[in-house]
Amino acid sequence: MNESVTPTAAITLAANERPTLKTIAQMTGLGITTVSRALKDAPDIGAETKERVRIIADQIGYQPNRAGVRLRTGKTNVIALVLSIEEELMGFTSQMVFGISEVLAGTQYHLVVMPHSHSKNPMGPIRYILDTGSADGVIISRIEPRDERVRLLTDRKMPFSTHGRTDMNIVHPYHDFDNEAFAYEAVKKLVEKGRKRISILLPPTKLSFHDHARAGFDRAIKDFGVSEVPMDHVTIETNLEETRTQGEQLMRSATPPDGFISISGSSTIALIAGFEAAGKKLGVDFDMISKQSAEFLNWIRPEIYTINEDVREAGRELAKAVLASIAGNPPAQLQSLSKPVWSKTRN
Repeated sequence: MNESVTPTAAITLAANERPTLKTIAQMTGLGITTVSRALKDAPDIGAETKERVRIIADQIGYQPNRAGVRLRTGKTNVIALVLSIEEELMGFTSQMVFGISEVLAGTQYHLVVMPHSHSKNPMGPIRYILDTGSADGVIISRIEPRDERVRLLTDRKMPFSTHGRTDMNIVHPYHDFDNEAFAYEAVKKLVEKGRKRISILLPPTKLSFHDHARAGFDRAIKDFGVSEVPMDHVTIETNLEETRTQGEQLMRSATPPDGFISISGSSTIALIAGFEAAGKKLGVDFDMISKQSAEFLNWIRPEIYTINEDVREAGRELAKAVLASIAGNPPAQLQSLSKPVWSKTRN
């Protein structure tokens, strides 16, 4: 074995050539088995040899062949994030991916994002992953109270975590934002501002966080003795042009709201445009409280009261939960709930 070979003794690779264990062996003068064991941090390989192998591997961009890893270990080293294209665009997707990636960066796992249309066939991506064995763990969002994806993943014993909670007597890993507390605190804030007729823009009724937000809103309306002005024709997933139109019509009605709560930052912008088209002034004729997944609303409209949902932190928690699930930790120990925090920018 040639111990005098240094990491600078590089072999030039063709543009389309994939670095392999054999490549590293040739560059270091070590055997392929020794290189493989060095990369796995085997205790019988010296620290100097391990460091030399790792430096060369980094220099040439070596990545383990996933097919080979799967044949040897039965693992793919892949975490699949099944993300609906209906998710809110204002920072949600990128922040979720960043958070997950931060946790996986220190592991052997790679993140694969699987975008799909939840409205067409939410079971499709899950069945594909299970049938092909293409991931070791799964992260899913847009959770329903009785979510068949959760049932199937549980039945097939696939490690997973969910962004949201179910109500189906299945204990599973999750991270969620406390939308019930958000809606309650939002009503309380509006009442403190002297508002008495309050509307809320909710998620679609089929999603779990609709029920949570609705429960918090209804409880606050009762506790504080104010009235609801219903907004039944739109949800946070209604296209923004229609949301703006409905907002204008609402403000032109005989009993318009003087306080409004929105669970979507992008919908908030559309609503305010509609309210102002009806001649209403933010901060005078009505107050707006909005949840946001990134600090941007107060940049453009400082009058808005905002509560931040840290989606990047949600990504980190979901990644930790799915890794712990893969390791065999009990699902009841892999559940977390983040509380609403008022933005310091406005509040």
